[in-house]
Amino acid sequence: MVVSREPVTVVLGAFEDLSARGLRVLLEEDENLEIVRAGVGMDAMPTILAEHAPKVAILNFGSLRSPIEVNYLHHAHPGTRLLVLASRPTPAECNQMLAFGATACLSKETQARDVLSAIHLASRGLQVLRKTAADDPLPPSGPELLTQREAAVLELLQSGRSNGEIAAELHVSVETVRTHARNIYRKLGVRSRRELARA
Repeated sequence: MVVSREPVTVVLGAFEDLSARGLRVLLEEDENLEIVRAGVGMDAMPTILAEHAPKVAILNFGSLRSPIEVNYLHHAHPGTRLLVLASRPTPAECNQMLAFGATACLSKETQARDVLSAIHLASRGLQVLRKTAADDPLPPSGPELLTQREAAVLELLQSGRSNGEIAAELHVSVETVRTHARNIYRKLGVRSRRELARA
C-alpha cells in the first residue's frame, strides 16, 4: 500500500527576476512541494502567511528592511518555518537570521539539491546551518547587523529591564546602554522601547 503524504506548502518571497524564475522552476519540479503564493513582498508577507499558513516561507535577505521582520514573522506565525536566501551571506548575517527565528539561512549560490533539502528539513522544524565558517570579505547586502553587545542589550531591553539595571548587569555606564539602545532602535527600524516590545 502506497501512502501519499500531503505536499509541503511554500510561500515564495519577492526575488530578483532570474532568482525568482529559478526558484519557482526548482520548487515546481519537486512533487512533494506546493507553491501556494510566489513573489510576495515583505509588506504583504504577514497577511499571506496568515491566509495560507504554509509550512515554509522563503524570504529574500536583500528585501528585509531589518532583522526584526524575521523575528516578527517567526513569533506571529510559529507554524511556518522561515528560510532566508541571501547573496553571499557572512556567517554573522546567517547567525543573526537564525537568532531572530529563521530555520535556515543559505546563499543564493547554494546547489539546487541543497536548497530542496533545506526546505524539507525546515518543514520538519529542523534548523539548517551553513557548511562554511569563512568570513566573506564583501559588505553585508541586507539589514545592518547588531553587534554582540547590542544583542545582549536587546535581550535585556526585551525582558523589561531599566537602563540602570542593564548597565549594572553588563558593567557599563548608563550612557553606554543608551547609546547601544539608540543603535538597536535604528538598526531594527523602531523608535522607542514601546515599539521594540510590540515588535
